[in-house]
Amino acid sequence: MRVDDRYEKMLEAFALAKNFLKQQVDLGFDEVYINKKSNPKKLHASAKTLTEFYQKIKNCKKCHLHKTRTNFVFGVGDPNSKVMFIGEAPGREEDLQGEPFVGKAGQLLDKILAAINFERDEVYIANILKCRPPENRDPLPDEIEMCEPYLLEQIRIIQPKIICALGRIAAQALLETKQTLGQLRGKIHDFDGIKFLVTYHPAALLRYPQYKRATWEDVKLLRREYDELS
Repeated sequence: MRVDDRYEKMLEAFALAKNFLKQQVDLGFDEVYINKKSNPKKLHASAKTLTEFYQKIKNCKKCHLHKTRTNFVFGVGDPNSKVMFIGEAPGREEDLQGEPFVGKAGQLLDKILAAINFERDEVYIANILKCRPPENRDPLPDEIEMCEPYLLEQIRIIQPKIICALGRIAAQALLETKQTLGQLRGKIHDFDGIKFLVTYHPAALLRYPQYKRATWEDVKLLRREYDELS
């Protein structure tokens, strides 16, 4: 390889690295994420509370979804909760109200929580994406890649003992797997020391009520794991 060619490749690599570091700074982090599966409890970031972190990122324009959103949907619930529920993205009602799981699927989630003796404000609820995809389509890989660091920082701040992924997309993204929801649910996974469960998204239950029995088994398992923490 000629010297000029090596020099050009070095410049390209430097430009890519510079853009990546700038992106991390813009996201609100002061250390680089080498691997998104790094223990979220050990990732150092400047934000100490969810409120502080929200203020840092609420005007995010890192991807094109900011152009069509009504509200940036951060998350809701007890910032000290031991249990965190994570979906894929806001829907229409969530976009309008700026709060996750407030539409019909959210109302069903509230009933599911009540069935295992949780109030909505006792847990923390968030999504991987903070902005609604147009027409409620599935999140695109680049949108997940761009927004997931926000969720990982929420996990680091909250330090939950149990995470429940609601639906295939959230489960596959966080566990970095292509396994189906059927293969993932019904068991305890490890997410860097955090117990991790998978169940159906409430929106899927509205379309396919036959999945409610399996979901009931999943959330009973979650409750048992929670009770063992005490």
